Amino acid sequence: MTTSVITSRSQLVNWRNAVFVLFAVNGFGAATWIARTPAIRDALDITIAQMGFLLVGISGGSIVGLLLSSHLLHWLGTKRTILGSLAIASVGLLLMGLGTEVLASYAFTFLGLALYGFGTGLCDVAMNVEGAVVERTAKKNLMPLMHAFWSLGTVAGAGVGAAAAYADVGVGIHLGVVSGLMLVTAFVATRPLRGDAIAEPESATDRKERSGFAARMAIWLEPRTLLIGLIVLGMAFAEGSANDWLALAMVDERDVSYATGALLFGVFTVAMTVGRVLGGPLLDRFGRVPVLRVSAALAVVGLLAVIFIDQPVVMVSGIVLWGLGASLGFPVGISAAADDPAKAAARVSAVATIGYLAFLAGPPLIGVLGDNIGLLRALLVVVVLITVAGLVSFAAREPAANSSR
Repeated sequence: MTTSVITSRSQLVNWRNAVFVLFAVNGFGAATWIARTPAIRDALDITIAQMGFLLVGISGGSIVGLLLSSHLLHWLGTKRTILGSLAIASVGLLLMGLGTEVLASYAFTFLGLALYGFGTGLCDVAMNVEGAVVERTAKKNLMPLMHAFWSLGTVAGAGVGAAAAYADVGVGIHLGVVSGLMLVTAFVATRPLRGDAIAEPESATDRKERSGFAARMAIWLEPRTLLIGLIVLGMAFAEGSANDWLALAMVDERDVSYATGALLFGVFTVAMTVGRVLGGPLLDRFGRVPVLRVSAALAVVGLLAVIFIDQPVVMVSGIVLWGLGASLGFPVGISAAADDPAKAAARVSAVATIGYLAFLAGPPLIGVLGDNIGLLRALLVVVVLITVAGLVSFAAREPAANSSR
């Protein structure tokens, strides 16, 4: 890796904005299929438990992408990894729509979900590593704002999904159009990326230690990395359970329409976005640990309100608190994992992989429980995991050299 210098503010702004766009297009793609989960379930004529196992496709694909990410980043660099991963994700989204509506095939839909999961899992790590380099170059706390753009993408995706459901647009057409838009955006937005050319000064020994396969795998034995992963796991459950089940739970157990279910998911994504936009200043003022503890408390209170109180105003308020509480766990965990630039890719990969276990284990677990005790009561498992994340939030504390607190 050669050292390069950002020669003008416009270069830095273009680079930063490209990363913002990449986060947004990923969020838009995710919300596109999430908002149509009730229609996907009905088109395939499957039970809640079968739906849970179908979602293992995206989670399993994501885990594979995450596990390979640090090695692919070492071989290909962030720019080519992001472009390739988004191309794979767009193909997966297209296959998902074909499997649901055209073929009505559970197996084909599962394949589409797996490809989409692989692409987005790989892209998640690559764009977060690129974003961490932007942060260090700009000398500003930008990671929450980057994740806010992911949430803005989900807001837009949920809105388009609700409109498509209301207009009775087929899942195949909807997902196919979004697949094409995602692919075009990937080619345009990756052009200004510069993370492969910007490096922290390092010795030859540092480069060897950072790039070796054994060194990248040894990250998995670091206690702090594993604890940060546990924080991300709990908060990923908070976010992922809403992504997978909120719209469907509202349709099945609160008797709302498909369009209303998609809109309530949109409320959650708006709350997530607001939390991430406000996250940077809050982190600068109070630090990671207090912010994470308050976030966990908000998510627990909101989720309990949604589970137990069948009253529209309380339900919507609970969804808002749930979204605000879940908003900062992932970006703060990624920032903490990237504290050491020399090992950022490997640590971000490890932490993200642990977090994505929520997306792997969560759908079948919640689905099976939902078939027996109801979807909303099954979400009590998520309450427990969020509580654990709050209790171990001390692991994300800023390095002493970088904190004035």
